[in-house]
Amino acid sequence: MTADVVYSSYPLEWQPGVANLDAAAFFFFLATGVTPAMDTKIVGEGSTYPWAAVDSNGNPLEGAQNYKLHLPPNVPVKTFWSAIVYSAQTRSMIQTDQRFPSVSSQNKDLMVNPDGSVDVYFGPKAPAGKEPNWIQTIPGQSWFMILRLYGPLQPWFDKTWQPGEIEPVS
Repeated sequence: MTADVVYSSYPLEWQPGVANLDAAAFFFFLATGVTPAMDTKIVGEGSTYPWAAVDSNGNPLEGAQNYKLHLPPNVPVKTFWSAIVYSAQTRSMIQTDQRFPSVSSQNKDLMVNPDGSVDVYFGPKAPAGKEPNWIQTIPGQSWFMILRLYGPLQPWFDKTWQPGEIEPVS
């Protein structure tokens, strides 16, 4: 007797009534522990960690490519937000010439657009004039990004605020 096997496409998708073991395994790979603060939906408390491993075209994020992530105005956090790049091979923050592979609302030199939105850039070299909002990547290495939201507010939970997708740029 054979069974029909259905594999979900990447990125992993949730289906009602079906245990998504791939997603569970991937989350375990991403974050080997879960604290109550990571899994609590209390407005203004704890934290949440949406992540992306593919670009807006569904392609894996690659260190030789340049990308941009647009964060609409009023990122819904009580405390702060940060975008951090991790190695897909090690799960650790990528190690580059930068001290930290991140851009954060706590950065004093963060460049904010006139409408209050923020653009975060990823790639092997910073786009001219955008260095404060750039995270260096390494050609030949795949990576993923976690957008850490500390003290997430209601617009995050009700999805009236959503980050953009990571877009390839030339």
